[in-house]
Amino acid sequence: MRFAQKQKEKSMHFIFFLVAAVSVAILFMITLFLFFEGIPIFGKVGLKKFLFGIYWYPTSEPADFGIFPLIVGSFTITIVSALISIPIGVMSAIYLAEIASNRLREIVKPVIELMASLPSVVIGFFGMVVIAPVLQETFDIATGLNIFNAALMLAFMSVPTICSISEDAIYNVPVSLKEASLALGATHLDTIFRVTIPASISGISTAVILGVSRAVGETMVVLMVAGGAAMIPTSIFDPVRPLPACIAAEMAEAPYRGDHYHALFAIGIVLFIFTFIFNLAADYISHKYKQTGDATL
Repeated sequence: MRFAQKQKEKSMHFIFFLVAAVSVAILFMITLFLFFEGIPIFGKVGLKKFLFGIYWYPTSEPADFGIFPLIVGSFTITIVSALISIPIGVMSAIYLAEIASNRLREIVKPVIELMASLPSVVIGFFGMVVIAPVLQETFDIATGLNIFNAALMLAFMSVPTICSISEDAIYNVPVSLKEASLALGATHLDTIFRVTIPASISGISTAVILGVSRAVGETMVVLMVAGGAAMIPTSIFDPVRPLPACIAAEMAEAPYRGDHYHALFAIGIVLFIFTFIFNLAADYISHKYKQTGDATL
């Protein structure tokens, strides 16, 4: 009986290991393929000219493959989106975990999690059909498809992720810490900002990084509402073409194994590195603040 149970456990361990190994192998092969197809463009253009060139005209003669405007567009949209989504997401999480009644929390929390499941094409369509005309009329600008519109839509997508993960982290802070603070004479507001948030900063930091990294890699929304202009913006109401939108818009038209084709894969490498750095930052911040929080408390 015990032998059969041990064999069953070994079989389950092997199955789980096999599934994990296959997942890692697939990810490794995708990464290898990405670099294999993208690196050849650096032999013709040069890494510095590719990253810091200001002209993206892949079909002209001679072609220009400078992605600096695309990088600036991606970062500008991400930063504006973060400035909108982080305060809203974190404050909503604090309200749900510490202030709202249990009944309200049970209603609002599932709604927020359902918002995270909205298809990006629906959000992009809403930004293109509803938000763009409003922005164009309100601010008297040439087009409503611009950085601000894209940032609003990405913030709408990021808020559920930030709010949900942050709320779980805040809600799971031990009650004993809060009770000790209140017993020492602190108000509810003091307890939230001096005890609860520092104790949950690891989860909040992870939520923020994951929400922002989702905005960095989003394709459909920025393809539909960012404007599609490969130029360096001077205002948040300028149209831009972020990195993911460029790949999605041009890959079908790029000649197979041509310079344009390799350049788009090289853009994928840049995007992969940015996303990888965001995820490393999430892991580092999570562990760092967890240790700091434990030491402080």
